[in-house]
Amino acid sequence: MTQTNKSLSLGEALIPILLLIVLLSINAIVFGDVAIEGANQFSLLIAAAVGGIIALRQGKGWDDLQKGFVKSIGTAMPSMLILLLIGSLAGTWMISGVVPAMIYYGLEFLNPKLFLMLSVIICAIVSVVSGSSWSTIATIGVALLGIGNAMEINPALVAGAIISGAYFGDKVSPLSDTTNLAPAMANVDLFVHIRYMMYTTVPSILITLVIFLIIGFTKHGEIDPESIQQVQSAIKANFTITPWLFLVPILLFVIISKKVPALPAIFAGTLIGGIFAIIFQPQIIKQLSDSTSFVQASYDVVMKSIFTDISVPVDNENIQDLLSTGGMKGMLNTIWLILTAMVFSGILETAGILKKITETMLKAVHSTGSLVTTTAISCGFLNLTASDQYISIVVTGRMFAKSYQDQDLKPEVLSRTLEDSGTVTSVLVPWNTCGAAQAGALGVATAAFAPFCFFNIISPFVTIAMAYLNIKIRRISKS
Repeated sequence: MTQTNKSLSLGEALIPILLLIVLLSINAIVFGDVAIEGANQFSLLIAAAVGGIIALRQGKGWDDLQKGFVKSIGTAMPSMLILLLIGSLAGTWMISGVVPAMIYYGLEFLNPKLFLMLSVIICAIVSVVSGSSWSTIATIGVALLGIGNAMEINPALVAGAIISGAYFGDKVSPLSDTTNLAPAMANVDLFVHIRYMMYTTVPSILITLVIFLIIGFTKHGEIDPESIQQVQSAIKANFTITPWLFLVPILLFVIISKKVPALPAIFAGTLIGGIFAIIFQPQIIKQLSDSTSFVQASYDVVMKSIFTDISVPVDNENIQDLLSTGGMKGMLNTIWLILTAMVFSGILETAGILKKITETMLKAVHSTGSLVTTTAISCGFLNLTASDQYISIVVTGRMFAKSYQDQDLKPEVLSRTLEDSGTVTSVLVPWNTCGAAQAGALGVATAAFAPFCFFNIISPFVTIAMAYLNIKIRRISKS
């Protein structure tokens, strides 16, 4: 029999969230980097169970809870499928020589002192053209990480530069899904939204570039040319390195620029990579297969690169990890994390916990500055709890739209705040779909790269500061 609904107190609503924070902190101490291999996932389920008990006290039944988390998982299903395909793309791009070629030529032309700053710029350009931070990070980002490793630069720093550039490009690209979603939630024209974002986005990326430039000149001395030459020699000894391999990423970006959705685009990139592996790297095919038939060996190696661990053996042990990939299998821990995070967020939403906390936050709004601050905090809070940037943008956009109207603020003020805080902070949360995805694609823990994602950290503070200082805040004319 269904119980009578009881009023939910703020203290009760915070219990599962605080419990999750405590459990994740313990996991970080006890398990370190391997916490993502199971400990964090089960902690999310424990916190979800506590949220379920609260939901039962609110009169919800098991069917309500199940519908809630199944719906939540459904929203993340495209992200999980994209992750699997990113793993497969990384595999075929490795054995085809695409990633090794990027590393080879990158070492030829990129200066170690300017590398971090240039990584931001390169990823920003690619992300603007493709409209996808995920695709940029999984392709160009992986290659840049390999170059950084060869230059002996901290992988977390490189990952921070890659993500900063990719998310800047994603935010200002009219092809980006979140850049279309935010103005849709605020009911504002797409290009009005993009132009208005420039007031906060450009200062944020300029500060980011300066920070990475300073780090490049202060933290890294001259790299030994001999060590770089050894890496290049090892790559060239095992792969056929030719500029023709760059046709693969070019074809993928052409496909994406035609507004082909991410899933079929990345799938196509995987297949093209497999074809180029057969054409350009027959020696790799023969080396990695026991079959005497080249046709059978090609099928065997390309398929294995798609779904499981594969490594091209080289004489130089220092770059062995650069030439290894986990395929779809390497993404399973990340997908497991997303699944449990969606269960947690679905139950919290069903219990009314998210609604209670956000309604409480609205009571603190008394000015434009406090409204923008509360919106940004709400986006960050939902990225922590709902574990998905789309939920963060949609729920916050719907919840705050009337408040912006009441303060005579134009809708682009809301849409810009949603992007400056919802889109960019999602990658800083280890169990958020974005944070988990980029950690899986780059092979660097979210907690390790998050402190170096300067653009993502700076953006919310810039938008809040401009609101309090009343700089470029557009208002509805009384006339």
